[in-house]
Amino acid sequence: MKPLFFLFHTILFSTMGCAQSKEIPYGNNPEVGKYASVNGIKVYYEIYGDGEPLLLIHGNGGSIRSSTPKIEYYKDKYQVIAMDSRAHGKTKDIGDSLTYENMTSDINAVLDQLNIDSCYIMGQSDGGIIGLKLAIDYPDKVKRLAVFGANLRPDSTAVDADNAEFVKNMVANETDDYKLRLFGLLIYQPQIPIKDLAKIAAPVLVMTGDRDVIKLEHSLEIFYNIKQSNLFVMPGATHFGSYEKSDLFFKVLDDFFTKPVSTTSTYDIIKNTKF
Repeated sequence: MKPLFFLFHTILFSTMGCAQSKEIPYGNNPEVGKYASVNGIKVYYEIYGDGEPLLLIHGNGGSIRSSTPKIEYYKDKYQVIAMDSRAHGKTKDIGDSLTYENMTSDINAVLDQLNIDSCYIMGQSDGGIIGLKLAIDYPDKVKRLAVFGANLRPDSTAVDADNAEFVKNMVANETDDYKLRLFGLLIYQPQIPIKDLAKIAAPVLVMTGDRDVIKLEHSLEIFYNIKQSNLFVMPGATHFGSYEKSDLFFKVLDDFFTKPVSTTSTYDIIKNTKF
C-alpha cells in the first residue's frame, strides 16, 4: 500500500469503523486489550469471539480500529485476533529498521504465545503483504489466506505509475520521522521474489479492485504463481473495496473460508468430458 493510502487511513477507516460500532472501542478496549512481549517490543492485540482463529492484519498507517467492520462481522463466527503491527497503533517501534520481515516475525511470535498453531488470515494491503510473508516463512501457521490489494514489489510493474510522483512529493515535503519511516517501508519494500510464492501451501484468495492502485496484471501474477489460489476482482472498486462494497466482500470471503477451494480449469473439465 502506498503513501496516498497512509493519508486516508485515519480518516477513511476510522470513519467507517465508527459507523459500524459506537459501543465497542476496537483498538482501545481496556476490557480485552493485551500486550505480548516479542522481538524486543510489545505488540498490542485484542481478541473477540470463540471458534476457529481468524487473524486480521491492517494496512500501512492503520490499526486495529481499521478492522472494525471485519471484527463486527466475524466475532460471532470465529475467534477474531486483531493486532497493531509494529510502529502502528499501540505497538511502538524501537527504532530498528522497519521491514515486512520483522513485522511478520512479530505476528508469528504473538501467535506462538497464544498457542495458535494455524489460523485463517485476512490481510488488507500491507496486511496482505504480511499475510503472504507468513504463508511463505511459516506455512504451517496459515490455514487459509485472503489478501486484498497486496503487492510483491514497489515498482511500476506492480503499482500504478502515477503513484511514484506522488510519493516523491510526499517525501520531499515530510519532516516527521515517524511518517518518513512508514514512507520508507512503502517506497522500498516489499521485495518478495516471485519464486517464493511456490512455498505457500495454504489456499489463497487474491482479491483486488478493478480500480485498485495495485495493477491488475500484478494481482494476476500473484494468483498464477500460488498453487492453490483463487482470484476475485471486485467490480467498480478501489484499493478500499472491502469497505466500499462490504456485503460483496464478506460474501466472497465467507465462501472462501468455508467451502472447498476449486482449482479446476476449463481445460480440466473439457478433457474429461465425453462428447
